[in-house]
Amino acid sequence: MEDLKQLTDMIPAIVKAFCIAHENDSDAHLAQALVYNAGRLAWRMRETGISTTEKTNISDVVTEADKAAEMFIDRALATLRPDDGVIGEEGTNRASTSGKTWVVDPVDGTYNFATGSDYFCSALALIDADNHPIFGAVHRPAMGYTWFGGKNHPTSRDGKETTPLSPAALETLSLGTYIHPTYLANAELREAWLRIATRVATLRMTGAASIDLASVACGDMGVWMQHSVADWDWLPGLALVEGAGGIGTKVTAGGVTWCIAGNKQAVEEITQLLGA
Repeated sequence: MEDLKQLTDMIPAIVKAFCIAHENDSDAHLAQALVYNAGRLAWRMRETGISTTEKTNISDVVTEADKAAEMFIDRALATLRPDDGVIGEEGTNRASTSGKTWVVDPVDGTYNFATGSDYFCSALALIDADNHPIFGAVHRPAMGYTWFGGKNHPTSRDGKETTPLSPAALETLSLGTYIHPTYLANAELREAWLRIATRVATLRMTGAASIDLASVACGDMGVWMQHSVADWDWLPGLALVEGAGGIGTKVTAGGVTWCIAGNKQAVEEITQLLGA
């Protein structure tokens, strides 16, 4: 744990060096550099040994790495984009005077991260004054992938543009989703979820929304649906899907609000099946 403390103590120096290297970056380049470095910082901290604290339940957890990665992003943005707002999963909340706000998930898939899985990432979105994503950036350290994109930024992975999404029927696609076991006991909610889960080719429940949505954007996963999604879990990946020519929407059914993203045909099918 001494190595972990040393890493945490080094964050001011890491931020200073980062800011010197990226002081002239565009927002787009800065976003990709931030998630890359935050994701790598968290991964390195895990290798030194971390402890885990429950937030709302045994699978909703936080580690020192989540907090350190968010601290890194927040302090870097305070220096490089002092007029922009920042909203982070781990409590950062700074108001914007520029009309732009960075929405940050320092470690998405923390349960996976804390249990040794490689299915985690660092993610962020830059949103405008109307809360619409300008772009999103996602870095998955274990694979070395960085996705970037938005409505006016064709989605790319490691700088190479992905193939635009084409119409495809729901029954031909995999569904990326997540539903906590406790919600399966809620009949109204469960039935809404089953209306979709029973219509697809197969299910994928992997536990990191931003990687799932990035996978939808580049065609590795078919379509995505989850209820009660926080902005930091939704907006980075939504931007990537939009940058790939897909769409995202929110629908209320079963007493909750579902976020849905993918190619236009599949999203419209899900919307109709949910009764919207």
